[in-house]
Amino acid sequence: MIEIKPITTLNAELAVPGSKSITQRALIIAALADGVSTLIDPLSSEDTILTSEALHQLGIQIDRQDDRWRVHGRGGRLTTPDDDIYLGNNGTATRFLTSVVSLCQGECIIDGDSRMRQRPIGPLVEALRGWGVDIESIHGNGCPPLSIVADGIEGGETTLAESQSSQYLSSLLLVTPYARNEARLHAQGAILSKPYAIMTLQMMAACGAAIEASKDLRFFQVAPGRYQPHTWRIEGDASNSSYFHAAAAITDGSVTITNIPLPSLQGDAMFVPLLARMGCSVEQTKSGLRVQGTKDLQGITVDMGDMPDVAPTLAVVAAFAHGPTTINNIAHLRIKECDRLAATVRELTKLGVRVDEHDDAMVIHGEGGRTLHGADIDTYNDHRMAMSLAVAGLRVPGVKIHGETCVVKSFPDFWHRFALLTP
Repeated sequence: MIEIKPITTLNAELAVPGSKSITQRALIIAALADGVSTLIDPLSSEDTILTSEALHQLGIQIDRQDDRWRVHGRGGRLTTPDDDIYLGNNGTATRFLTSVVSLCQGECIIDGDSRMRQRPIGPLVEALRGWGVDIESIHGNGCPPLSIVADGIEGGETTLAESQSSQYLSSLLLVTPYARNEARLHAQGAILSKPYAIMTLQMMAACGAAIEASKDLRFFQVAPGRYQPHTWRIEGDASNSSYFHAAAAITDGSVTITNIPLPSLQGDAMFVPLLARMGCSVEQTKSGLRVQGTKDLQGITVDMGDMPDVAPTLAVVAAFAHGPTTINNIAHLRIKECDRLAATVRELTKLGVRVDEHDDAMVIHGEGGRTLHGADIDTYNDHRMAMSLAVAGLRVPGVKIHGETCVVKSFPDFWHRFALLTP
């Protein structure tokens, strides 16, 4: 348990660790590339280490140093693992590796922890079957563990049914150059978290993939080929920077993040403009992106379908605003590391916030933080719950975060850097 100490002044400048989303995509592309790629300033966390270890099981050598990793790609020629691939509650890697192991020869098992075994993956399974992959959910419930009797990917036409995660789409796209025939992919329904799919396409194109994509991201056509080696300089994680910019917002303070470029590959970089809508001042300085908070935060209505990971952070900021904040289009929060929609509502309520929960939305009735009080906060073993609710403790005495070590998933030294906000 860790108790957050309120602060009265805040003027900080700091960097955040590398982007988890970019690091995991770069690892997959580099592993499939024909040669050695370098990742500069990658994120080293529980999730990215699990991804690296899974790739090692597939015969990929990764030399990890503090600030750079060298990945020895094998041009899509992978070794069938002797043991099951275990990915904990790493949803991104579970979805990405499901497609990647289809390039092996022989049976592969992909498994995770108890929560991962509840997270759906059925639409991805069906789409891979359309490309000739022999794959099934072992327990028949559309969730891991999965059995893949791999013999490569045939290509041709397949369809991704409407789903609640862009990771299914990215997973399929990442392996398309290695299909035996031209791969054509139709995506049905709304594309949630669309910036993550765009990130995947941009990173694939940077390594030579021949992709044709419709403007609405409903149809993709990729010719057979090989990724070329690449040097990736990993930008700071925009999701993780949100906690520090949120801290500035609610304390009338100033925080500058030094390592997130503009423009950014990350959709979560659009969190900062939301703070501007609530009344904060935002400035791109020589040092980085600076947010100056305000004592007069105002509630807003926003669609966060494209950036669900920072919805809990915005909900915490909204608790200190004047007037209601409505966060729409976030049903996909329910299939994250926990049901983040319900968990956010529950924990904010403990703090004295009046919150309405809907199937795909929440309404936070902000009263300028006047009704808030300390509470014991549960994290549900979810890193984003721990980090977002910690922000509230910078204004409210007595906020205690239980299970705080879950931050190792994406931000191992979060508590150290968070303490830097204290004068």
